[in-house]
Amino acid sequence: MAELTSMRNIGREMARKLQVLGINSAEELRDMGAKAAFLQLKATWPQVCLVHLYALEGAVQDIEFNGLAEERKRELKAFNDALKK
Repeated sequence: MAELTSMRNIGREMARKLQVLGINSAEELRDMGAKAAFLQLKATWPQVCLVHLYALEGAVQDIEFNGLAEERKRELKAFNDALKK
């Protein structure tokens, strides 16, 4: 299994937080998906923001988060905004 830090956008701190949640490998994160992982992060660390969601999506897609398609960014922003309501 590949380490979380082998993924784009996943540094040591993000990997630590994911591991606290029981997400211990790149494969587990890909299988779970960015939205589900973000929901777990948000439940434990309410201050996580949209950039964390972008980073997770980029990791799952294996691209830098700022390279996400604009349409996907809009979808993720709408998802994040809905969590605030």
